[in-house]
Amino acid sequence: MQKTIGIVGAGLGGLTLARVLQTHGVAATIYEGEASATTRAQGGLLDIHEETGQVALRAAGLYDEFLTLVRPGEDAKRVVDRHGTILFDMPADPGSARPEVDRGELRRLLIDSLAPGTIRWGHKLASVRRCAEGGYELTFAEGSAARADIVVGADGAWSRVRPLLTPARPVYSGTCFVEIALAPGGQNGRASLAATGSGTLMAVAPGKGIIAHRYADGHVRGYVALNKPEEWMRSIDFGDPSAGLRQLADEFDGWSPLLTAFVTQSDTEPWLRPIHALPVGLKWDRVPGVTLVGDAAHLMSPFAGEGANLAMYDGADLANKLVEHSDVEAALTAYEERLFPRSRDAADRSAKNLEIFFGGEAPQSVVTLFDRS
Repeated sequence: MQKTIGIVGAGLGGLTLARVLQTHGVAATIYEGEASATTRAQGGLLDIHEETGQVALRAAGLYDEFLTLVRPGEDAKRVVDRHGTILFDMPADPGSARPEVDRGELRRLLIDSLAPGTIRWGHKLASVRRCAEGGYELTFAEGSAARADIVVGADGAWSRVRPLLTPARPVYSGTCFVEIALAPGGQNGRASLAATGSGTLMAVAPGKGIIAHRYADGHVRGYVALNKPEEWMRSIDFGDPSAGLRQLADEFDGWSPLLTAFVTQSDTEPWLRPIHALPVGLKWDRVPGVTLVGDAAHLMSPFAGEGANLAMYDGADLANKLVEHSDVEAALTAYEERLFPRSRDAADRSAKNLEIFFGGEAPQSVVTLFDRS
């Protein structure tokens, strides 16, 4: 392929796209706004699905390396009610078809697999426009510009590439997360750490929950989840983290102290993360030379466990279509014909699971969900 390919965003989807293209001898350039791969933490664990994420890693030629990152024993799940009573307790499965890996380690694997110079760090996209003679001009916040025949938006929830295709924007789901964590050495939190089990603890009730994951080194990280209006989020003062955490703890009045300790004794900065989603079933008409992968195409809540998996699968699928078809538009059409239905199915499942976790039937609805799995 003689076309120049510009990928906006060095998340899992954009990295997988570039890697699979390179395995077929096709060059691409990734433009990433962050200054380096270590600018910020990359989040917690991901369960990599056999039918999506693992397919993408095989296409990237990285499956064996991926297996070295797997964290056995951390896929255990425990559901409790507000009193800490265990309602569902699933032990770890050493042969799980959806093994857990650290997101940051997986991203590093993909970054290290790329040819030197593939990623242009510190290139935050400011605007993109279609050129009269064909292709696109990308302008970056630091003042530089680049041209590409094909532009792929892999730039997440607030994609600057998406408006080329659709006016759709993410909408607040009504649920917000606040990050929490406990260190293994903290004396006051030992009983809470033990209550977590060996994997993920889910303490849920209508409209709220405390979800925490215990890592092999003993650390616990997770989040408080609350169904709240956007106005409420602005009322929480995290300028004083201790005061903000006390406000959060008040939302769990009457809950077991073993559970509320995850909030009151959290030793991480309590970042507020409202959960947004794009419309279920989002589609767009074909626009020459541009498409989307990952959250830019199908942002959804994390309650189907599909976001990272679909992003990687999107990247691999798009790369394969660009290699298979000599005509770019035929390749992009073939890719989007598969993208839209899989996005719709996952987004619909995600929206339904969000209601299952924090709707009126929780926590029994969550137990039922896992019993069916």
